[in-house]
Amino acid sequence: MINSRQQRLSLVVPVFNEEEAIRPFLDRTLPVLERAAALVSAETSLEIVFVNDGSTDATAAVLGALTQRDMRIKLVNLSRNFGKEAAVAAGLNYASGDAIIPIDVDLQDPPELIEPMVVKWLAGAKAVEAVRTDRTSDSWYKRVTANGFYRLYNCFAEQPIRENVGDFRLLDREVVEVLRSLSERSRFNKALYSWVGFARETVEFTRARRSAGTSKWKYWRLWNFALDGLTASTTAPLRVWTYLGALTAIAAFAYAAFIVIHTLVFGVDSPGYASLLTVVLFMGGLNMLALGIMGEYVGRIAKEVRGRPLYVVQSTLGF
Repeated sequence: MINSRQQRLSLVVPVFNEEEAIRPFLDRTLPVLERAAALVSAETSLEIVFVNDGSTDATAAVLGALTQRDMRIKLVNLSRNFGKEAAVAAGLNYASGDAIIPIDVDLQDPPELIEPMVVKWLAGAKAVEAVRTDRTSDSWYKRVTANGFYRLYNCFAEQPIRENVGDFRLLDREVVEVLRSLSERSRFNKALYSWVGFARETVEFTRARRSAGTSKWKYWRLWNFALDGLTASTTAPLRVWTYLGALTAIAAFAYAAFIVIHTLVFGVDSPGYASLLTVVLFMGGLNMLALGIMGEYVGRIAKEVRGRPLYVVQSTLGF
């Protein structure tokens, strides 16, 4: 895997209003990255590609000053906030390393894992995933909803994803080139990492609390992210309605037969308003739910048909 030319390790760091977290991140990460590069060879270089996802605070100014002082730090400024999935995709497109590691700036994912990741990469792994063995730093609600999502997703997905694995992982250049060739605009990177395959290993860690700032993942955004993940990776929710519709039709025919027989044998003993209204409301609810699910897919089809870029780069520094 490792040839005679000079190798490079790249970090991809999406940031959105993270001015307070950048310096602590670099103070802790740069020494680790230097040691990891030395594991490959004495000539191995490194780079940290920050992707500024439309920050409205001083994030761009802080990073711009850092690129002037350290040639290893590079900056991609997006024209607005496109979301973390798009920002990570932009970072993968701009990173030039033989091994590329997406990581968050909040230090909840420990940079110290980069060294064991590189060791496993040198041993032949094309991808090394960081698995969270302890998430007590997250709220109870977030842990429960995350576990529920992983289980629901893996029940329907054609290619399951590993639970408690985020974007923090090492990706070989060969894997990144495949990811760069994928053009879908409703991105769910965890599913794409799993879909491409390749030999992979894992490292484990305990998730820490944020070093600075606050999480930008509010519950409404997480809900929409979960919908994107399900609809971008499987058509099972649509297929379910084929079976549910068939079962409902069978139940409706059976109930109709019962009503006919009951009327013929016992006559009409009540107007049947309550039972009729219940059936109508039940069927109407099913129809609305089915239309909503189909609408989610149609909306994502419309995104793909429009063909707009996944993100827009306003400027770059340090490249």
